[in-house]
Amino acid sequence: MTSTLPDAAVPRTRDGREVTVAYETLLAETAACFVRLGVPEGRALLAAEALCYGDLTGMDSHGVFNLARLYGPLLRSGGADPLAEPLVLRDLGPCVALDHRRALGLWAASEAMDLAAERAARCGIGLVSVRGATHFGCAGVHAKRAADRGMIGVVASNCGGQRIARPPLGAAALLGTNPLSVAAPALEGRPFVLDMSTTVVPTGRIRTAARDGREAPEGWLTDDAGRPVRDAAAYDRGEAWLGWLGGTPATGAFKGFGLGLAVELLAAVLPGAATGPSPTALEGDGRPGGDDDDIGFLVMAIAPGVLRDGFDDDAREMFGTVLGCPPLPGQGPVRYPGHPEAERAERRRASGVPLSAALHTELTALGLRLPVTAEENA
Repeated sequence: MTSTLPDAAVPRTRDGREVTVAYETLLAETAACFVRLGVPEGRALLAAEALCYGDLTGMDSHGVFNLARLYGPLLRSGGADPLAEPLVLRDLGPCVALDHRRALGLWAASEAMDLAAERAARCGIGLVSVRGATHFGCAGVHAKRAADRGMIGVVASNCGGQRIARPPLGAAALLGTNPLSVAAPALEGRPFVLDMSTTVVPTGRIRTAARDGREAPEGWLTDDAGRPVRDAAAYDRGEAWLGWLGGTPATGAFKGFGLGLAVELLAAVLPGAATGPSPTALEGDGRPGGDDDDIGFLVMAIAPGVLRDGFDDDAREMFGTVLGCPPLPGQGPVRYPGHPEAERAERRRASGVPLSAALHTELTALGLRLPVTAEENA
């Protein structure tokens, strides 16, 4: 889910060491790394923009942290084809069905949203349904492409055949984190960007907590008996389960699970991609399994100006009212999703992007040339 932490609260590594690098340098060096992995230059830049968006906005679990862990291995192993050309299966004007043929998702998902926006400009709405996709990073970066055009963007994705979370009251893993994002114009320079997993957090948040030596907040993880687990590393040891939005069955976990199923339906069943809840999910011991091959996703763009006049004014009024809500005593200002991230991105474009010293070392070992502009100890 989108972070709403101020910069000072963004988690650091165990020893607290953090370095700052210029955003444009991080972007250019990440793109160059993708080129070395066989991605054409234009695609590499778009992929780098999508990946660095996580670091720019404070969602470091979906940023360059994943370059060595996810995208490098994915490209080297052939899990993602850097040269794949998406195949049009059906083109109905406002609706298009694509097979991405294992194209790099960081690039291809943005291209799919651009296609949806082009159709929306003509028809009022554009919908692109995709199968054969690969991991695409933050859903919000792709939804925001529509918002940047004055449109409403929607992105929903499953996790292919990967099974991470079990249903409330269930004993077998069936679904992935199944992210959902909605973005729209709001106040100038501060678009609305909801970017959320349907589980309580994405797995990347758990892994960065484990990396940094932080405990998992209560509600993120439970053991087989449903008791809270605070050791973030227990997840990858297979000793803890990821929870759903809503908490326990008594407090609303069926809402998060229901959203996860809705995403699976729209993102995977609709285009014919792999699904987590397949018969093989009921075999074995029910532990997390499967793989994230053949991811499915849906992107949609809606052009309000094609449908009616006055949307922009009404949106500004609505989101301005949200900002005008008085906070509780002693609490910070009320903000809508996307507003804190836009503020943080603005600051980091100007003053640099903070990276843990360990991650900086890891990236330089990959060949990224990242001069440090500042260094800090907690």
